[in-house]
Amino acid sequence: MSLALISKRPQLGAEHGTGRVKSWQLIFDRQTPLRADPLTGWAGGTGDTRPDQVRLLFDSPEAAVAYCERQGLAYEVQPDPPRPLQLQSYADNFK
Repeated sequence: MSLALISKRPQLGAEHGTGRVKSWQLIFDRQTPLRADPLTGWAGGTGDTRPDQVRLLFDSPEAAVAYCERQGLAYEVQPDPPRPLQLQSYADNFK
């Protein structure tokens, strides 16, 4: 059975706004391991497209859990990591 990971969606480097920062994502676990390409030797050949191409976004972790329970998926909720507080003064901007 496939395991689904529910985690907070990370903000990418090119995203400066706060539009989708509070969304949660559901990522499927890989069913089959990656195979080495015979020509290049790079890992990447597999017939399973779910972990690479399918990511579902939800407004809350409860909505993602409800979806997994409706679909009969095993899931794991990854807690939001704590953000360390960085104290700095205004003068530190000009160092």
